[in-house]
Amino acid sequence: MMQFPDGFLWGAATAPHQIEGNNTNSDFWANEGRVPGMERSGDACDSYHRYPEDIRLMADAGLNTYRFGIEWARVEPAEGIISNASLAHYRRMIDAVLEAGMKPFVTLHHFTNPRWFAEAGGWLDDGAVARFENYLRAVTGILDGVEWVVTMNEPNMLSMMTAMERAMRTGQQDGQWHSPTTDDGPRPVLPAPDEEIGKRFIDVHHVARAIVRENTDAKVGWSVANRAFVARPGGEDRMAQLRWTWEDLYLSGSEGDDFVGVQSYSSQWVDADGIEPYPPHPDNTLVGTAYRPDALGMAVRHTHEVTGLPIVVTENGIATDDDARRIAYTTGALEGLAAAVDAGADVLGYLHWSLLDNYEWGHWRPTFGLVAVDRTTFERTPKPSLAWLGNVARNNGL
Repeated sequence: MMQFPDGFLWGAATAPHQIEGNNTNSDFWANEGRVPGMERSGDACDSYHRYPEDIRLMADAGLNTYRFGIEWARVEPAEGIISNASLAHYRRMIDAVLEAGMKPFVTLHHFTNPRWFAEAGGWLDDGAVARFENYLRAVTGILDGVEWVVTMNEPNMLSMMTAMERAMRTGQQDGQWHSPTTDDGPRPVLPAPDEEIGKRFIDVHHVARAIVRENTDAKVGWSVANRAFVARPGGEDRMAQLRWTWEDLYLSGSEGDDFVGVQSYSSQWVDADGIEPYPPHPDNTLVGTAYRPDALGMAVRHTHEVTGLPIVVTENGIATDDDARRIAYTTGALEGLAAAVDAGADVLGYLHWSLLDNYEWGHWRPTFGLVAVDRTTFERTPKPSLAWLGNVARNNGL
């Protein structure tokens, strides 16, 4: 048996906008109503009301950690107006996780912003950091007993999304929405993460980290989307350049953190001209990416080499409607993770994406979940992969 370190975190992850439903005060909800190509999130999985059932499913399966997010747009519906009712809701979630014998792993920002924040210029406005700081001071007051906090989810992807929104506003890109998590055929080239925006997010993260440390005893870090690039002969210099733009700038922003979150799904080749598109293949996932369970081990090794920090896999999974394939993919990913641990990476946990089949940033078709959700009745149906991962967790190994 492949054993993982004692105290290893085994769990699943979600994002508030993707599962809660009716997040009407967020900028993403506003875009759903006006940007061509985006499906509506609507009620999503109704997890705002059904979170006790979601937590019970994980705990009963044998998982010991739940990564979930707090939605800024609910906590601060208007600038300077803090909703105590929303704070109380998220505190009840934290308590429910603790009462189930699990560890809450809380994300403070997962892509979405309040609509008023976006209308004030979003992250590109000079007052953005101070506005976020006001939310952070409110939300850290409910984190008693929380051991793990992610300040921002995938700032490198958020940087790309921010650059894309700016390009759409200025007419430099068409108004068609292109989800950052899908590769659905011919489309305009997405802007790479903008280094200037990236440096702003590093500043934001450091402000958030200081506030979390001031007000809580939690371990704090952020999560980075890892591309697991592989160079073709002659593409090594280009890969190093792209790694800095897409990942390493943000990994450098982790210096001084308690951990860094690795989020990995697939791998891409890089030649002298840049990143190669995923080639068409019958094994490609529902979001068009290559079937590469080995990407996780590659991502963890690279993050270990760059940062030397303790690592938590905060997301890893596959968009598929074949649950046996999900188990096979996750088996391969965990084998690669175990090998990275044996090679010296200090890995503290594995959190699967996602607990539920949810709203995938503009699309409903991709299914990443360990649990299926009926979008009319919201009935939860655990898939075999949930019991399988729970068994891995109970045995702390494969």
